[in-house]
Amino acid sequence: MAEDNSYESMLCVKPEVHVYKIPPRASNRGYRAADWKLDEPSWSGRMKITAKGKIAYIKLEDKNTGELFAQAPVEQYPGCVVESVSDSSRYFVIRIEDGNGRHAFIGLGFADRGDSFDFNVALQDHFKWVKQEGEIAKQEASDIVAPKLDLSFKEGQTIKISIGNIKKREAGGAKPRGMAGVLLPPPPGVKAGGVIPPPVGQPPVLAVQTDTASLLDFGSPGPAAPPSTDVWGDFTSAGANSSQDGVKAGGWVQFS
Repeated sequence: MAEDNSYESMLCVKPEVHVYKIPPRASNRGYRAADWKLDEPSWSGRMKITAKGKIAYIKLEDKNTGELFAQAPVEQYPGCVVESVSDSSRYFVIRIEDGNGRHAFIGLGFADRGDSFDFNVALQDHFKWVKQEGEIAKQEASDIVAPKLDLSFKEGQTIKISIGNIKKREAGGAKPRGMAGVLLPPPPGVKAGGVIPPPVGQPPVLAVQTDTASLLDFGSPGPAAPPSTDVWGDFTSAGANSSQDGVKAGGWVQFS
């Protein structure tokens, strides 16, 4: 972003501030507002913070006429132009200049703590922006100086890609799966085409034929007839026994 030195932006305005005469610094411990005559300010008026390019200006003006009382150009913050006191957050020491190379240090105080907070934040935000603009300018300059990396293919240029762990298929086609069409051998003790014999020492269990006639004829107790070798015998006897029972009127069968 090109820097426009002719444009002046407004960063902060406070309607009432106080200016104090401060004694010379006695040691390196910093300034203390308790050493000032806080109940007798030397001047009271309006404060503005403006920015022109990278420099911020703290302007003290008359609240009625707007006449400039003092001005402090700030090129860096925190720095020697604006210093906070060690015993309060509402008072600062600023270095003012008259434009002829002469400067002086004065005390600047705010009646409200929120005003001093806004004063501090306005300067911080401005110089944060200045830092970001400087980084962007450096990056653009480095991009112009450094040659760009050309990764495009030249005419007739080819590349070869090698992919490992892939075996070439045989010319005859894909091999059949190893388990397709394979018969598993029978378990031990079973002949081919046979059934599994019963365990040793346990007699085979014969299938018990159910006597259908005895199930239907509830009135004729007695031992069940021996199983017949005729497969259809049970159904024949069941039909014979059922024909001997009397049939009531209406088609109901009577069981005795």
